Amino acid sequence: MAEPSRTPEIECAVFLKALGDPLRLQIVRGLQSGPLSVSDIALSLDQEIGVVSHHLRVLFHAHVVTTQRDGKFIYYSLSEDLLNPRTRKQLLDFGCCKLDIGPMTTH
Repeated sequence: MAEPSRTPEIECAVFLKALGDPLRLQIVRGLQSGPLSVSDIALSLDQEIGVVSHHLRVLFHAHVVTTQRDGKFIYYSLSEDLLNPRTRKQLLDFGCCKLDIGPMTTH
């Protein structure tokens, strides 16, 4: 059976599904400061490298993050296509909706 065409609604659902996990949201917040390796992210979140790698793969396939190789290391960054040029690293623009990933505040 052929894959259905990727409508804007399907694209939006892919983004939202990828961000529907608390750890993936923490990863995205961590990448606001710039590119990080899997081990950097795992250390900052106190998680196993394998767990972080799995979540990064989900974010990568949803086009939320991109990769760049530097020698034997791969660095992950937020996708430039999703970053709002005015607010840069605080607002992800998926086209169908926008997600504010600014710092969390406590009340």
